Amino acid sequence: MRMRMKLALFGPMLFVAFGALTSPASAKIDEIRLGVVHNLRLDHGDIVDGKEDGENVELEIASSSPDLLNIIGSPRPYVVASINTDDGVSFGGVGLIWRWEFADGWAFEPGFGYIVHDGEIDNAFAPGTPEATAFEAENQLLGSEDLFRTTFALERELGPRLAGQIYYEHMSHGQILDEGRNQGLDFVGVRFLYRFDEDPAD
Repeated sequence: MRMRMKLALFGPMLFVAFGALTSPASAKIDEIRLGVVHNLRLDHGDIVDGKEDGENVELEIASSSPDLLNIIGSPRPYVVASINTDDGVSFGGVGLIWRWEFADGWAFEPGFGYIVHDGEIDNAFAPGTPEATAFEAENQLLGSEDLFRTTFALERELGPRLAGQIYYEHMSHGQILDEGRNQGLDFVGVRFLYRFDEDPAD
């Protein structure tokens, strides 16, 4: 049942993202984004020391918005790969991003997506044992092999084709993709964008 739910959620998003990125009739590759993020190591709002060290290098490719997404505000599909530089969590996925310019040269971008990761899901040791305590001290327990990804970015244009962003991303199963333990992941960082078209709204 839960696997069918995951496939039902992932299938349409994957279809839209890859269809938009590969179908020149409806959309084209719009941007390449390269960033570095750091894990805030949060557990339900509390800082968790010593877990998931190292930064992640992220590559994201965004397409222009296909016509079929006009009804929900013309978000742009993306694919993302995030590689940890130490012993932390790496992930990849797909999603949609919206973009609103609120001042000359400034924009706000919220996004929503779906990722799969290589982090720890549950504690493999018996509760209350020293091994379980040590394991949890070193790992964030994500509760599901796949997670939702929510992002917020503040953008400053640096030229007709270049821009920089400060962005935050939160990844969690939200008690929808799975249930039980759900420490989630919270990253914050910077990235630079290269646009193939000078006008990202096209």
